Order: sequence, then C-alpha cells, then structure tokens
Amino acid sequence: MNIGPVAVSGYAALAPMAGVTDAAFRTTARAHGAAYTVTEMASARALVYQPNRTSELLLPGPGEGPFAVQIFGCEPEIMAEGARLALAMSKAQVVDINMGCPTPKIVANGDGSALMRDPDKAKKVIEAVCKAVSVPVTVKFRLGWDDEHKNAVSFARMAQDAGAQAVCVHGRTRAQMYAGRADWEMLARVREAVTIPFVANGDVCSFADAKALYDKTGCDLVMVGRASLGNPWIFSSIEAGMRGMEPPPAPTVEERFRTAREQIALACTRKGEHIAVLEARKHLAWYLKGVRGSAPYRARFAEVKTLEEMDALIAEFMERRPDLDNGIQS
Repeated sequence: MNIGPVAVSGYAALAPMAGVTDAAFRTTARAHGAAYTVTEMASARALVYQPNRTSELLLPGPGEGPFAVQIFGCEPEIMAEGARLALAMSKAQVVDINMGCPTPKIVANGDGSALMRDPDKAKKVIEAVCKAVSVPVTVKFRLGWDDEHKNAVSFARMAQDAGAQAVCVHGRTRAQMYAGRADWEMLARVREAVTIPFVANGDVCSFADAKALYDKTGCDLVMVGRASLGNPWIFSSIEAGMRGMEPPPAPTVEERFRTAREQIALACTRKGEHIAVLEARKHLAWYLKGVRGSAPYRARFAEVKTLEEMDALIAEFMERRPDLDNGIQS
C-alpha cells in the first residue's frame, strides 16, 4: 500500500491508543512485524500553546518508519499550525487526523468523533491540514455517531475530496464505544466508496480475523488495536499467514517477560524510570494474560515502583510458576 509517496510494506498496522502506544510500545510492535504505526493522539491546541507538555507523545522510536503523527482538534487554523509543529517535532512521514475518538472529554470539546456530526466543519479541518503540510494527510474515524447516523461512507468521500490520501475506519459507532461487534459490512461499503487507500479497523484478534477482514472488505491494510496489548506477536502471525507461511508458535512465558522487559527498559530511557514503571504496570498485566498462576502476580505488579522491584518479582514468578502447557492457558 502507498499513502501518497509513502510505501507501507506489510499487512497489519498498530492502531493508535491514547496512553498506550508510546514509542516503546510502537518499537516493540515494529520488531514483531507491525508494518505501520501511529503515535498517540496529540492535541493541536496543546501543540500550539503548550508544546513542551505534548512533544514526548510525538517522538519516534529507534528506527521507526514509516509512521504517522496523529493530532486532534476542531479548529482549522489551530489544526494546520498543530500539524506543522507535530511534523517538525516528529519527522513523521504522514499526518493523521483523529476524527474517531469516542471519549467524553474529547467529544465534549467538539473533537474526535464529534466531528462526524459536522462533516462541513470536518472538511475545513482536513483541507486546512492538507494545505499546511507537505506530507500525506490521512483521517481516522468511525462508522458514525450512532446506529441512526452511520455516515462513514459519505464521510469517507468527503475526506477524499478534501485532500486526504488515505482513510482508516473503526467499524463501530461512537455510541458503541468499544462494545459489540464491528460492522464489517459497512466497512466494505466504505472501501467501495473511495479510490484512496482504505485501512480497516475492528475485531482483528488473530491471523484468521485479519484474513477474513481483508476478504470481506477488500481493504488495503488492517489495523490492530486492543488485541496487540501484551501480544505484539499478533503482527508476526498476521504477516506470516498472509504470506502463506506457518505462523510462529505462541511465545513462552520467558519470551513474554523478556519482551515486556525490553519494552519497559526503552520506556525508561524516554520517560525516566519512575513514570515508565508506573505505566508499565498495565503492560505487565497484559503480557501475563492467559499465563497460569499469574493472577496474584498481576496484583503485585500493579504495585511495583522501580525496575529493581519489577525484576525481583519476575524472577520470583519464574521460579514458582507451574510447568504446565508451557505455563500458557489454551
């Protein structure tokens, strides 16, 4: 797939997730086969008025590319300036506009998926950003506000007309948040409506899901979000399967801890140990999902404050874990 002049060689992208997909997480996903990554969303208004509080979100991981920097907002002039600043900070190859975030505090300001209720305003935002930067601009949005207002097809056409060089659609409405099933039928209709590259997002939890989504929608790329939490191996599985190869075996408990430890160590170099370890608590819980005997340790990992404490707890678990089915529940 090409986004303008930017080539994306692979089959699965990592979805941007606020508070999760920092540079360390994205680097880990890339190391395990993610073909494309997008930063956590950054407020264009914060970039313009408080850049020092936002810049860390936009910095790439080691060797990260191609990747997009994602910004959100609803004021065309601020979004244009925010896009310029985001590019200067990140050196990203693509600018992605978030028009799909469903969280109340984002929507209350008219940002994120609230823009799907005002396509004219959304078009002005896209046009302003496209005029402000020299790299391709993409837009990520949802099926619509709710079941009675599913306007993803017309919204995608609007984005294309406004200058977007790719669109990504999450197959749920804002009202659904992350509940229920993604509507792949409507994602297929979006694919038919535009000629620019189309990225499909929603309910991809395995290679089989990715293959089914490709077959159902004719998308150019699938995007994986929550299924990648503590499971970067999903990308290598999708890559192998789509290329007709045998997917790699499930990671051992040792591999899970090693990968988690590498991710957290990288986060420490970027954020400092205190912040990185506090944020690592949720990542460790995700990496331990499905591991036999891990429940009490997940609770204890939620209290660690230093790398030394974390390493000691990992060592204790590895000494005591049950040696059944490689320690992984089926």
